Amino acid sequence: MDALSASSCEFQRNGAWHGREEARKHLQRKYDYLLKRDLVDTAEQFIERAASKSSMSGRAYQVRCPGQSAQPAATWFSLKLDALRGSGGPGR
Repeated sequence: MDALSASSCEFQRNGAWHGREEARKHLQRKYDYLLKRDLVDTAEQFIERAASKSSMSGRAYQVRCPGQSAQPAATWFSLKLDALRGSGGPGR
């Protein structure tokens, strides 16, 4: 979530684009919900269970950064996690 709120990217959920602060608040609420129910222990679980798609509509979330095409939020968050961990990408 920090990577999104520190970026200049937008977050799409249910067909509408949202700024990074609004997106962070939404994802934080989802994270808190999962945490209270002991349903998330890892960043990968958070991405899969909260940051990939709407739990209401089932529609995939998207992230769009300046000068780039929109991409699935799951991909964007996974790449940011890989970079944070210094792995350089999937499979490394």
